[in-house]
Amino acid sequence: MRHLTTVAGPLPVSAVRGPALAHEHLVLDLDRTGDGAAVLDAVRHRSAVTSELAALRAEFGLRLVIELTCRGMGRDPRALARIAEESGVAVVAATGWYYEPFHPDGTGTASVEQLTATLVEEIDGGLDGTGIRPGVLGEIGSHGDRPGQAETRTLLAAAHAALTTGLSVATHTQLGRGGLAQLELLTRTGLAPHRISLGHQDLLDDPAVHRELAAAGAYVAFDTVGKASYQSDGSRLRLLLALLEAGHADRALLSCDISRHGYLESAGGQGYGHLFRSFLPELRAAGVDDDLIDLMTRRNPLRFLTGADAAEI
Repeated sequence: MRHLTTVAGPLPVSAVRGPALAHEHLVLDLDRTGDGAAVLDAVRHRSAVTSELAALRAEFGLRLVIELTCRGMGRDPRALARIAEESGVAVVAATGWYYEPFHPDGTGTASVEQLTATLVEEIDGGLDGTGIRPGVLGEIGSHGDRPGQAETRTLLAAAHAALTTGLSVATHTQLGRGGLAQLELLTRTGLAPHRISLGHQDLLDDPAVHRELAAAGAYVAFDTVGKASYQSDGSRLRLLLALLEAGHADRALLSCDISRHGYLESAGGQGYGHLFRSFLPELRAAGVDDDLIDLMTRRNPLRFLTGADAAEI
């Protein structure tokens, strides 16, 4: 029986009977200006985050959040454990490095071997001395059409760590650009494409790229649903329907990427529930049936995390 590694320990895949959010942040600090906007604070915002997840569990059966706050992004594994316990929603934590402007000191001068060893140590021993183990590598970042030198090393380290530990890799592409280059770099190590999710592809208005990524066997993440300042949900819907019509529903992942407290419902934002309350009804209205929605929101995230094939989940 396959298991996920969650902040509360191993969880059988069979226990995840409801949908998952494939790319979210529950605790985060990307504030580089001092204005406090790009923050989900472990103290000030934990109650609001927990309440939203608990409500989604009650209303839509939400069972799992893949939380991709990694090194240099203000991660807090103990806070994630508390949120999971209090909300009743399982949480998978991450390790890795975001894109270069957010790399901690020393990352840029470390070798691929040193970076890989750091990741493997965290995967085996736990995050930040807590004993809480990550269940995914992410969100491993780059910006531009090709990763920079430091980003190349962190991507390669993530791939080598994935091969060593059996975890999968979720990436960050800046505005959806660079997914093909990331995939080529990661698979060059021998990492299978189905253990890779290319992030933020709903911000790239290029169905041909989406088809190429999916045809190669990688997961294509439409994971900024509801972020209207970046892209309209109407455009996301058009791009996702194109991917489905091309026969690649088994490679689509969906989420909202809540990445600041202003996106929370309590602050007037769209919240983690926007996917369920707004976008999925639009998909259904466009003719997408419940089996395909279950595939994209439950089975695909589980297959991505575990490497399982369709018949196993």
